[in-house]
Amino acid sequence: MEREKFGSRMGFILLSAGCAIGIGNVWRFPYIAGMYGGGMFVLFYLFFLIAMGIPVMTMEFAVGRASRKSVIKSFTELEKPGHKWHLHGYLGMAGNYILMMFYTTVAGWMLYYFYQMLTGKFTGKDTAQVADMFQGMLESPQVLTTVMVIIVASGILVCSLGLQKGVEKITKIMMTLLLLIMVVLAVRGMTLPGGTEGLHFYLLPDVQRMLDVGIFETVTAAMNQAFFTLSLGIGSMAIFGSYIDKSRSLLGESVNIAILDTFVALVSGLIIFPTCFAFDISPDMGPSLIFITLPNIFNNMAGGRVWGTLFFVFMTFAAFSTILAVFENIISCGMDLFHWSRKKSCLINLVALTFLSLPCVLGFNIWSAFQPLGGGSTVLDLEDFIVSNILLPVGSLIYLLFCVTRYGWGFENYLKEANTGEGMKMPKAIRIYVTFVLPVLLLFLIVKGWIG
Repeated sequence: MEREKFGSRMGFILLSAGCAIGIGNVWRFPYIAGMYGGGMFVLFYLFFLIAMGIPVMTMEFAVGRASRKSVIKSFTELEKPGHKWHLHGYLGMAGNYILMMFYTTVAGWMLYYFYQMLTGKFTGKDTAQVADMFQGMLESPQVLTTVMVIIVASGILVCSLGLQKGVEKITKIMMTLLLLIMVVLAVRGMTLPGGTEGLHFYLLPDVQRMLDVGIFETVTAAMNQAFFTLSLGIGSMAIFGSYIDKSRSLLGESVNIAILDTFVALVSGLIIFPTCFAFDISPDMGPSLIFITLPNIFNNMAGGRVWGTLFFVFMTFAAFSTILAVFENIISCGMDLFHWSRKKSCLINLVALTFLSLPCVLGFNIWSAFQPLGGGSTVLDLEDFIVSNILLPVGSLIYLLFCVTRYGWGFENYLKEANTGEGMKMPKAIRIYVTFVLPVLLLFLIVKGWIG
């Protein structure tokens, strides 16, 4: 069976960026930037994106493109006989499933809030009532299951249409709309009375605020955000590498994707900070900012229902772009491992992903007594911890070591694949850095994640 290919280079860039662009960009980046000194944090973030994220991304793309397989089979194609690198395929596949076990639920929240905003359910509600509505949503297994099933079924339906006609086509439309809506919302936020104060807080480097939090903490937070924003380590990027031709070098493509991902993260801040400052709200409140504070702000804003509806369309698209990308990886793993047709892999995974997503849904209501990471924690927190603190960084370290050591695929093979085609080339001199420095940085992230 011949490997499917993207219809265009733009499709590859938008789909890979869509995988990287998720809920973490949209609410986590702005509030972490706010906590760690605004512009100072942004500078460190950009440094680590270039120093850590982009090199590992080129490696994941290179393994995908050279093997023409998904994460489950890519290492088998490239490893030396008798070696065990292919075992990471199962870790990567597990990572994709566990990520979707909670991501489908959170995407469902966004969809439900879009519906509530569109139908005017928030109109006339005060802060306490909006908070009660959020709590009511979490406590209702019926609501959470319904929106989760809609998300899973929609994602599988798009993937079942094929790579070009389904995933690529829908992602192009969705990402274009996402970027347009973002720009409209950012302009709206910046023109609110008092909005410029929010811009100063967000973008002007504040050394004192950074010192208050601690330089080490700021640097570590920036490293964390820069690395995790790209969804590396579980083969979510390798799958798109396996669908592209050899006409472009991988460094240039990785840079384009990182730029798009960073643009979305930065512009999210342009929406959230001016809006918060205009209404005298603290911007470092995490999830409650999105689900409790912002609906209140939209209630008090002229045309707020329109702006609120647009905002939650944008949030749903950000979440759904990641879901489509990871579903494509999961479906491709089934096709590579069991030689299923695309349709068969889609049907089996429709059932599997629906059932696997139920523990996260029930963790907020029927199973709320189960608090795996201590008082107040949920199934979602456990699943998120496994993916973010174990599978992504450990998986990235495995990709890195596979590409730079002679026991793996080897640096020469990696460099040749990465530099095939037109565009920016990976310099040979980077070998010392990626062999001796980058593994230490990744180990530091892993250990810090576990201890933290």
